[in-house]
Amino acid sequence: MEKVTVIYTRFANTLDVWWGNPEDEEVAEETGDEVILKKDKMGRVIGFEKLNYLPTNEAAGNEELTRLPVEVVMA
Repeated sequence: MEKVTVIYTRFANTLDVWWGNPEDEEVAEETGDEVILKKDKMGRVIGFEKLNYLPTNEAAGNEELTRLPVEVVMA
C-alpha cells in the first residue's frame, strides 16, 4: 500500500487526506457535506478535504492544540 498523507490546516480548520499524489489533482468535487473529493484526470478519487474539521471552539485561536482526533486502523 502507498502512504497516506494527512494534513490538518489550523488556519482554515480543514483536514486533507491523500492516498494518491496531491500533484495529480485535476478536479475538486463538493459533496454538500463539508467534504471535497479530490480527483485525478481519470476521475479517480485520490483524496478528500474535510471542512470545519474541529468544532469552532476547539479550532479557533487554540495555540495549544497539539493533538488531533485521528484514529488509524490497520486491517
